[in-house]
Amino acid sequence: MPFRLDDRGVYRCEEWEPIGWLEHGFGTRLSEGWLPEGESADLKQIHSDLIVRADGPASRFCEGDALITDRQGLWVRIRTADCLPVLFVDERRRAVAAVHCGWRGVRLGLAAATVRRMGEEFGSAAGDLLAAIGPGIGECCFEVGPEVAMESRAVFPERADLDRKTTLDLEEALLRQLEQAGVARAGVSRAGLCTRCDAGLFHSFRRDRELAGRMESGIRVRR
Repeated sequence: MPFRLDDRGVYRCEEWEPIGWLEHGFGTRLSEGWLPEGESADLKQIHSDLIVRADGPASRFCEGDALITDRQGLWVRIRTADCLPVLFVDERRRAVAAVHCGWRGVRLGLAAATVRRMGEEFGSAAGDLLAAIGPGIGECCFEVGPEVAMESRAVFPERADLDRKTTLDLEEALLRQLEQAGVARAGVSRAGLCTRCDAGLFHSFRRDRELAGRMESGIRVRR
């Protein structure tokens, strides 16, 4: 697994460590408050396909589920408790993004839309982008009914069991959507960790319902 857990309880993508101007991390239940409150932007997350360009902390008053920025020193962050946190980096343009992506985000194609938006805003080429998918609910635990499963037909055309109760692999769905958007599969790092399975390390809404906390993931371009 190309992720390591640091002494603050934050997962980092080891393949990104050589990028000297980049800071990033995927929080756990052990890392509350690891992101600074000062220069950071977040959103009122609404399970949408809305993408916000963050130019300062005021973005926290916006609704949406993805933040993009090329501003130095500004953290963009999202909160999850089973949904997948996805971080993007464009080494060439020095631009980054943080995306909150559950099954609704997959249905809406939010991650692929973020790739396109980074192209529009920063001139990012999809083939230059690196992505990292952090801990989220795994196929082992994401059981859904046909009303949800049938929404995934475009992503999993080979599956004949979507008309009944089944399980879905959101991580694989994201990989396919990113690949279709032009992001090389080799450029996508995956934590492969299920939040519902590990109660000691992760918050999980499906496991703990209203008692579940939230984990913060973020990324920024250093000053």
